[in-house]
Amino acid sequence: MNCVAIDLFCGIGGLTYGVQKAGIDVIAGIDIDPTCKYAYESNNKSIFINKGIEDIDDEELKALYPENSIKVLMGCAPCQPFSNYSLRYIKDGHKDNKWKLLYYFIDLVEKIKPDIVSMENVPQLVKANVFKDFKNRLQKAGYYTSWEIVNCAGYGVPQSRNRLVLLASRFGKIELIEPLYNEDTYLTVADAIKYLPSLKDGEISEFDPLHRASKLSKLNKQRIRQSVPGGTWQDWSDELKLPCHKKITGKGYRAVYGRMEWDKPSPTITTQFFGYGNGRFGHPEQDRAISLREGAILQSFPPDYKFIDEQNPQTNKQLGIHIGNAVPVELGVAIGRSILEHVKKREVNDNVR
Repeated sequence: MNCVAIDLFCGIGGLTYGVQKAGIDVIAGIDIDPTCKYAYESNNKSIFINKGIEDIDDEELKALYPENSIKVLMGCAPCQPFSNYSLRYIKDGHKDNKWKLLYYFIDLVEKIKPDIVSMENVPQLVKANVFKDFKNRLQKAGYYTSWEIVNCAGYGVPQSRNRLVLLASRFGKIELIEPLYNEDTYLTVADAIKYLPSLKDGEISEFDPLHRASKLSKLNKQRIRQSVPGGTWQDWSDELKLPCHKKITGKGYRAVYGRMEWDKPSPTITTQFFGYGNGRFGHPEQDRAISLREGAILQSFPPDYKFIDEQNPQTNKQLGIHIGNAVPVELGVAIGRSILEHVKKREVNDNVR
């Protein structure tokens, strides 16, 4: 029997691409944001359904799965207080909108009864009541569940990014595969992006329109020239420091206005990674923030992943949100492999019987 998945909150397809790379068919991705459609369908053998999860009909979803397939329902529910989803729930009068989507997720699980469930999210979720509710409802529905917080660098993502991964199965115990890398063998920024053509700030590569760097102000150009890989604003001369830096010890500000280090994984790629002042997103050598393409590669997207729809161009901000919110592809591969290994063990056990 083939494993077939549906990806809720699919975005531009990081999880879909990774799971497909592992060997699982993903028949559809569902997302409320129509601007994700181009990247999702241009890179994946799946259809994009532009719907919010609360608008999904469970019978319609069931009909997407082929008969006699092992049905997988997976997703990474957006949790940002100001995501498109959350803004809709605020308008609808919901006060506790931050985790609301996970309740819709588990509602669908109970109605559709997939064989396997995968849920990926931010580590903070484990402290929320919704996570306890999610697990309890899975168990009551007959699922074996496991979860852990992992650093994506352990699975081949050249980035330090901690994520919560939950797996659940009707067939028996299921777990995420062991990490493939450790601190001594993590892929680094150099491994990922050092080969790319040099850019100046404000420049767009003639070979790749996504390899574009944000324009720096005159002041920020001076600042980045005084920044060292792994350093902070404390490396600057006094006239370049911000007033807030001069008034405090700077403990809470050390992660801003920094450069990445070639020989380490990158810091967590956020939705604003393309801005020099938004974190330690300065290029290790060149006087600019990392480009959109570099951010995508640090999220473990392949270097030819298509993001730009020439018929409907998007801003750097929109592209940054798409890339920063994505599930890293190689984490998706690990999730897919975990599911396939679990299914293989089940088939072996069935044959033994």
